[in-house]
Amino acid sequence: MTELLVQQTAEPLPNIQEMPFWLEKAVAWGQAESTRTRKDISLHLSRLRDFLQQLLKQINDVSSTTETMSRLPLLGQFLGRLCWNPHVTADSSSRGLLLQCLLALYSEHPSNAVERKSNQWIRKILCQLATEEEDSAAPALMKHLGVPAKEYHLKVLKRMVTLMQESIGKSQCSQSSRNQGCSCTSIQAASEAWVPLIKCPETSPVIGALLQQPVNCIREGLSENFLDALHSAYSRCGLPLEEEAVVSLWCHSLSSMEDAVLSLLESTTAAGSTANKIEEQVTKSLLPKACAQHYSIFLVANDIFRTVLKQAERNECVKDFFQIFTKCFLRELSQQQPQTSASLKAFFPQSPPSLLVPLLTMPSEMPQEVSKNHLMWVSSSLQRLIEEEEEEEDDSDSRNIRGPHKVFEAWFLLLQCGHWVQMAVQLLVTSGPEDCGPLLWLLVFYHHPTNRWHHRASQLVQAKAVWDHLNSLFSVVAHPLPADQLQSLISLLPPKPQQPALAASLTLNLLVNFAVFGKLPLGTSTEIMQQVVDQFGLQDEATRVLSSLRLRLNDRGCFADDRVGLRIEELHKTIKQM
Repeated sequence: MTELLVQQTAEPLPNIQEMPFWLEKAVAWGQAESTRTRKDISLHLSRLRDFLQQLLKQINDVSSTTETMSRLPLLGQFLGRLCWNPHVTADSSSRGLLLQCLLALYSEHPSNAVERKSNQWIRKILCQLATEEEDSAAPALMKHLGVPAKEYHLKVLKRMVTLMQESIGKSQCSQSSRNQGCSCTSIQAASEAWVPLIKCPETSPVIGALLQQPVNCIREGLSENFLDALHSAYSRCGLPLEEEAVVSLWCHSLSSMEDAVLSLLESTTAAGSTANKIEEQVTKSLLPKACAQHYSIFLVANDIFRTVLKQAERNECVKDFFQIFTKCFLRELSQQQPQTSASLKAFFPQSPPSLLVPLLTMPSEMPQEVSKNHLMWVSSSLQRLIEEEEEEEDDSDSRNIRGPHKVFEAWFLLLQCGHWVQMAVQLLVTSGPEDCGPLLWLLVFYHHPTNRWHHRASQLVQAKAVWDHLNSLFSVVAHPLPADQLQSLISLLPPKPQQPALAASLTLNLLVNFAVFGKLPLGTSTEIMQQVVDQFGLQDEATRVLSSLRLRLNDRGCFADDRVGLRIEELHKTIKQM
């Protein structure tokens, strides 16, 4: 033994030659709990740390776990005995070196049975270092020291977290030396090895550090198992994560982000949802902010919205969600950067460029007196765009062009900016026949985007008939209401044979706006609403329209007044009691 120490003083021996000595010590330390054992550990602890440091260097210099185990066949037994010895792991430096050795041995992509078995064993050891096991030796030490076992294990876990954070912070992708492995592989291995402990709230700092590692190398990437386990723990088990970590998770994991988008969509568009409830949930969500920070997240979210919309074109609640989400996103975006035409185009690359700024500008940002002219321009621009595309579809030389793409994108943008459609419906209450045409066209296109020009023309005729009836009905001063006029309006709601049906939501929107902004007394307007809504069972739809209208008018600068607010509340109360 003396000879061995003399040799070590002159020149450090290879680890393989010292291993039997240290393994013998590890076996002896684990066989008996005595004062003599604890004293021997204390005497050798400093040298053990030096040996572990040399061992770590040798593991890092070898290209694979298989080769390491071949050179050091006693390594697994040695590390395992030390990790299960609470007197050794109670020393933070020794525990940190053991942790680094385990992580260095972990194979991100195991190529054989040896590496797969080694990975399983490392996961078990990591759990032992951080959690209480029934067959652990830790309780004996805790009893001797008078420290509760749970407190000990919590301290061990926190120390592991600290060491891991420091290790990740120092990791930088460098391929300057061919003999040195890229540190990205250690990040991959660390993320994989951390999977068993991912549900522990104390591990959040390490998870955040791993997620926010900059991507500098084409080989770099967090383990899929780590990302899947983290997504499951966050979305299903409520694992607390910082906002930055959640956004980073969405950036790393497409499936996690898709699940977050669909979960928000499903929760906000459930039966009975109103605009107020939708905005409350969307505002609480991190998604609008994440979309404003990373346009890649917004592009993916928008693609999901497109897919959902194609399957739920007539779902007005889904339309409300898209409009409210876009409003919240634009609000977050304005806080991140100035909204220029170029920046908006990056977020809406498929939308018609000429309509981006006009539609994405909120009505509250524009003087009230120019709103009608603005909407007239939007309506005429959309009509030209649609006419051009439909002509291309009919052109035999343009059969390879995807026909509905431009029309759909124009409609999708209009839907996301539905506040302008709501403004158009409000203006229809005070417009004369000479001005209502373009506004009605905008409303018809909003509710019937996929119909070609001849169908849309027929629906425009029906919409004009509804507007004429409502305009006439809400101009009547006499009471009781003329039964023939009211019945004539009601007859327009059911589908007409041999022509495309006009959406009931279009008629209902017009009716609600006439009731709110019209000049008829509130009692008379309420009576008209009651009869139409009750006869066709449109209570939920009417509640949704009123809620959406109230939300828009509550937005800053949307020209609401006390009279309008009172009428909305009274109409809402009446319908709720039906």
